[in-house]
Amino acid sequence: MLTILFDGIAYGMLLFVLAVGLAVTMGLMNFINLAHGAFAMAGGYITVLLMQRLDVPFLVCLPLAFAGSALLGAVLERTLYRPLYHKPHLDQVLFSIGLVFMAVSAVDYYIGSSQQILQLPECLSGRSDFGPLGMGHYRLFIIAVCAVLTVVLQYILTRTRFGSRLRASVDDQRVAAGLGINVNIVFLSTFAFGSGLAGLGGALGAEVLGLDPTFPLKFMIYFLIVVAVGGTASITGPLLAALLLGIADVAGKYYIPKMGAFIVYTLMIVILLWRPNGLFVRQGGKS
Repeated sequence: MLTILFDGIAYGMLLFVLAVGLAVTMGLMNFINLAHGAFAMAGGYITVLLMQRLDVPFLVCLPLAFAGSALLGAVLERTLYRPLYHKPHLDQVLFSIGLVFMAVSAVDYYIGSSQQILQLPECLSGRSDFGPLGMGHYRLFIIAVCAVLTVVLQYILTRTRFGSRLRASVDDQRVAAGLGINVNIVFLSTFAFGSGLAGLGGALGAEVLGLDPTFPLKFMIYFLIVVAVGGTASITGPLLAALLLGIADVAGKYYIPKMGAFIVYTLMIVILLWRPNGLFVRQGGKS
C-alpha cells in the first residue's frame, strides 16, 4: 500500500511538472495551448538523442532539455503564438491542435515511430526497501526535483517583481504598458519558461511514461485534467490535482486493472461537479 502511494506521488509530481506550464499559459496568459505536449516531447527527444548519439550524461541532459524546449517556445511565441493572443479561443484550439499533428508527423518522419529507450545512470536505477515501503531511486529523484521546482515557481509568481509584472500584464495590458512594463517581453519569458518546464517534464518522464511520436496526443487529456481540476488561480491547485490524479491512476491500475482510466475520469467528473471552476479559482477572475 505504501509503495503504491509512493509511486502515485512520484507519478503525480511528474504530471505536475508536465502540466504546470499549460496552467500558467491558460490561467495567467489566457491562451489555450493544446500543443503543450509537443514541447514535452521535444524535451524527451533532446535527452534521448543526446544520450544515444553523443553520450551526454543524463543529469547534464536535463537542463539542456529545459533550455532547448524554452528556446523553441520563445521562437514559436514570437512568430506564431503572439498574433493569436487576442483571437477567439476556438482559433487558439484549432491552431495548437494543428501544431500537435505537425510535430507528431515531423518526429515520426525524421526519427521514427519506435519507442525510445532511455538508459538511466546506475545511481538512479536501484530500489531501496524500508519495511513495507519500496522506493525506486529514480522516482525518489523525480519527487525531489519536482518539489524544488514547485517551491521556486511559487516564489517567482508570488514574491518577485517579474510575477507582479506578469499579473499586471494579464489584468490590463494597456495600463501595464503605460506603467513601463514591456508586456511582449513578459509574455515571451513566461511562455518560454512554461515550455522549458514541459521539456524538463518530458525528459524526466521519458523512462516512466515512454516516448514515441504520439506522446503529445496520448497525454494531452492528462494535462487538461490537471488544469481543469486544479484550476489556474495558483500553483497549488494543479499540484493537488496532479497528485490526486497520479495516486488514483496508479492505485486503480494496481487494484482494478480492467477499469483502466475509468477511475481517473470518474474522479475528475465528481470534482468538477462539486467545483466546476476547479479546486482553486482566482478571486475576481473570469469563470
